[in-house]
Amino acid sequence: MATLYIEAFSGLSGDMFLGALAGLTDSYDELSDLPKLLFLDDAKIEITEVEKNGIVCKHIQVIDLNAQEVLEHDHHHHDHSHHHNSHRHLSDINKIIENATIPEEAKSIAKAIFLIIGESESKIHNIPLKNIHFHEVSGVDSIIDIVGCSVLLHKLEIKKTYATAICTGFGFVDTQHGRLPVPAPATADILVGIPSYAGDEKGERVTPTGAAILKYLNPDFDIPVLRTIKTVYGPGSKDFITPNVLRLSLCEQQNNPEDIYVMETNIDDMSNEFLGNDFQEGLFKNGANDFHYNSIHMKKGRQGILVSCSVPANSIQQLSDYIFEHTSTIGVRYYPVKGNKLEREIKSFETPYGKVKVKIVKTPSGREKRKIEYDDLKKISNKTDQPIYFLEKEIMNLINEQL
Repeated sequence: MATLYIEAFSGLSGDMFLGALAGLTDSYDELSDLPKLLFLDDAKIEITEVEKNGIVCKHIQVIDLNAQEVLEHDHHHHDHSHHHNSHRHLSDINKIIENATIPEEAKSIAKAIFLIIGESESKIHNIPLKNIHFHEVSGVDSIIDIVGCSVLLHKLEIKKTYATAICTGFGFVDTQHGRLPVPAPATADILVGIPSYAGDEKGERVTPTGAAILKYLNPDFDIPVLRTIKTVYGPGSKDFITPNVLRLSLCEQQNNPEDIYVMETNIDDMSNEFLGNDFQEGLFKNGANDFHYNSIHMKKGRQGILVSCSVPANSIQQLSDYIFEHTSTIGVRYYPVKGNKLEREIKSFETPYGKVKVKIVKTPSGREKRKIEYDDLKKISNKTDQPIYFLEKEIMNLINEQL
């Protein structure tokens, strides 16, 4: 259950992602077999060590053997005929993925990434999704980049992704549709909702493939405190003044023990008696600072109870385990909350009835609020047979005189 941290300060492409993910999983050898697993005889993978501004990393390049043949053929015969693998439809690409000998989950990831690209292309060209001819991303290189990344993401079991803003580059780029602005329209569409900036060097920094893989990972850009376990670099083929690499890190999220979360669960299929005193004491023993119940209406008109606890970050697991063990619920949710609280202290006072503890809280203006601990009042009430309500007033008066 890993957390992935993406720093795309030089942009994003499929080969950059593939190189970095291969580094995180140490899967370079495995990747060499990918064309065979996809039954793509017209592809070969070359892995070379490159240096980008002093950063040494491995570049993964997919060689399209057809394109090479055509180039050689053109060179000898000046025949600019065709390129037999030219444009595939989404259904063709899905068929290749479906027939591949890779894990089912990796197939699902790859299809989802291609769908993101397909939906953008369909929108830009105003053509139904099934009729879209993939141009730049139907070649063996894009297919292997995306499927390779999908296999490695499945291997990593990423549960959460964080990312910094994405550098897109600027200017114009020549494509099969002619000259287009950077980022290209499909890329710009995929990046909607994702923080990005142009950077200060001309050129295309983000490809549709890179953008779609990022979009699939659905990163959060509000980055918490993370503890890095491993950092790697995935190089791109171009060179810029800044190092053209993607930095990926595997991290653990570091909760500040002081952070407070609200943990909630809805319960509608057990007797409320089970949520009585014993259960409530257990909530406190297992880390809850406080809790409350609300009556709620659930689906199908059922009456339910919302159990809501405030809990420090370092007790989340313990409290959630306790709730699972002692209620019928099968899910809890928790989210961080911000709050202010007053400083408090507990003082002991001697009274004619024995010792009592008093919670004293100071307001911002310096006034004091005082409250006798309920358990102490209950003990005195049991001993003296006097009502708690009147005892509290009497003992409080005695304490106020002492103060």
